[in-house]
Amino acid sequence: MARVGVLLLNLGGPDELEDVRPFLYNLFSDPEIIRLPFPWLQKPLAWLISTRRAKTSQQNYKQIGGGSPLRKITEAQAEALEEKLKAEGCDARVYIGMRYWHPFTEEAIARIKSDRLDKIAILPLYPQFSISTSGSSFRILEKMWQEEPALQQLDYTVIPSWYDNPRYLQAMADLIAAELDKFPESERSEIQIFFSAHGVPASYVTEGGDPYQKEIEECTQLIMQTLNRPNPWLLAYQSRVGPVEWLKPYTEDALKELGAAGVKDLLVVPISFVSEHIETLQEIDIEYREIAEEAGIETFKRVPALNVYPGFINALAGLVIDALNSPPRTFSEVARPMKKAMKMYPQERWEWGMTSTAEVWNGRLAMLGFLALLLELISGHGPLHFVGLL
Repeated sequence: MARVGVLLLNLGGPDELEDVRPFLYNLFSDPEIIRLPFPWLQKPLAWLISTRRAKTSQQNYKQIGGGSPLRKITEAQAEALEEKLKAEGCDARVYIGMRYWHPFTEEAIARIKSDRLDKIAILPLYPQFSISTSGSSFRILEKMWQEEPALQQLDYTVIPSWYDNPRYLQAMADLIAAELDKFPESERSEIQIFFSAHGVPASYVTEGGDPYQKEIEECTQLIMQTLNRPNPWLLAYQSRVGPVEWLKPYTEDALKELGAAGVKDLLVVPISFVSEHIETLQEIDIEYREIAEEAGIETFKRVPALNVYPGFINALAGLVIDALNSPPRTFSEVARPMKKAMKMYPQERWEWGMTSTAEVWNGRLAMLGFLALLLELISGHGPLHFVGLL
């Protein structure tokens, strides 16, 4: 019998407070997270951002117990998926590959090679595709497959996104219905449902052709159709950082607008997250709850993340079995239709004149000058110090 495996891809998170800074460094070292015209600037910038943000991030992780639960939850998901696959007649071993913290994708691949598998299904735990999540992991994996002869002997198939999978949609609808049913029956149909998705910079969509926004919007509509209830609903985007424009509406702004409109009862749905982590436990449950209450919203409840909900594990198992029994999808096949619309890193070449490309590059150059100034202020060395201006 063929030895089969499943590789679950996820973001990763710091297990303890001392892991926060190196985790942030790994995150911001990824060119799909922060895009720069000169790759050699990536790691110095990552060091600067991670150093400056470490204390604030540590305080946030302290509020949820001192570390991220993402690893433990993903391990539980992997165990549950392995058991479900065996029950369905698919004897597959499930591996975990995190992008920015242990167990890293590279660690998972090392285990896969040592186990001498014959075939593997690669399943990102991101329902919707984005160049900053699934795309980043696929880029690393494709490079490894190109460079390592041992991997080239391993058959694989990629599952790029699954936001419209009926079992996944039903699992989401089930969890929403369970929370709605906790309200008095006379009020259930009036409860405002509030989908909060992780945001990305707007330029990823407008310039890069990232399908993330389209898939998120379609996903929320499909969930509401599956739920089949008359509740009003709204989609917004959270986790915005930095001065650039991100996908709108922003969650904090939308909450204020709902409060101003007289909404009193709110049910929040973390739409792009399948596990509890910092953005659900701290950002939604603490920060956004406070914003909502200040805006006049009296009842703030949240639908739990899918975690190991049986309906969700069934959905993952179905995705894996279908993928293993279908013609394989390679990294290049998955990327080909996206590359027609997406301007992948590094971004477009320089153009003179009042063009959108020129404006982007001018902004980048201004950012580089600002970063150079910050680095000089922190290090105490540089040309401005040399001429006596600092």
